[in-house]
Amino acid sequence: MKTAAELLQEKGNEIFSVPPDSTIYDALQLMNKNNIGAMLVEENGNIIGIWTERDLTRNMLRDGFDIRKTKIKDVMISDLIKVPHDCTTYKMMDIFLGKRLRHLLVEKEGKFIGLLSIGDVIKANLMAKSQELEELNKIVSFEYYSNWRWKKK
Repeated sequence: MKTAAELLQEKGNEIFSVPPDSTIYDALQLMNKNNIGAMLVEENGNIIGIWTERDLTRNMLRDGFDIRKTKIKDVMISDLIKVPHDCTTYKMMDIFLGKRLRHLLVEKEGKFIGLLSIGDVIKANLMAKSQELEELNKIVSFEYYSNWRWKKK
């Protein structure tokens, strides 16, 4: 079973962020350019918030919301959910489902080292299960059963 750090190593651990005074439009441009669904908000080298595609759908319903004027600091989520770098994929799936989240920050030695999406974790679990199934198929094949016989006395 893989850990958060191993998934980041495979996926890449580049952290995309914007300063708190950035507009939603600025964040969306960066998200679109990098094909990502969440934007971290960074101030003085510290991650202080996150804003996601899901937040956009909620924000769009607010009176006065304008992507070119609204600052990300006014709509970001500052209650960051994080996991340690050695957290397993199963534990992360449990957190995603239990908290109904789509993104988790990965922390190592007090610093954020990357961001994983629920898609990243599901993909890793599916690949592990596929590999496990292939290994089982190698062990127990049709030839095994066709050559197996009761010994007559």
